[in-house]
Amino acid sequence: MKLHELHDNPGATKTKKRIGRGPGSGKGKMGGRGIKGQKSRSGVSIGGYEGGQMPLYQRLPKRGFTKPNRKSYAVVNLGLVQKFIDEKKLDAKAAITEDVLIASGLVRRKLDGVRVLAKGDITASVTLQVTGASKSAVEAVAKAGGTLTVASE
Repeated sequence: MKLHELHDNPGATKTKKRIGRGPGSGKGKMGGRGIKGQKSRSGVSIGGYEGGQMPLYQRLPKRGFTKPNRKSYAVVNLGLVQKFIDEKKLDAKAAITEDVLIASGLVRRKLDGVRVLAKGDITASVTLQVTGASKSAVEAVAKAGGTLTVASE
């Protein structure tokens, strides 16, 4: 195969319609923009503009508040922890920390810490050390004979 023999699959590329190239092109004279007016001119961006009337997004009342320093936690369910232990990706005998969870692939990135939730069942006796946990998750781990310690920041 040589460079001049390379070509794309048939139908993979389509030539774009060149506007304003005469009446035979199908997009001649006005180029599909109609007659006069703001929208027929170049450099116009009028998203949400209502001709000088107060735009809808400004007329409606604003509600709520976005906390600028809100914490975002990586979430782990107990059922998944048990699944990873069964698949030998986590060692139940050693302490399971946030770094161990990341290394095993159960958590992609730590964000502001890892929070454990009680979805699913855990049967292994494990020692978990994480940033946060729900009350039901702490109880479920204790019921299985393990401990779940939450790091106080």
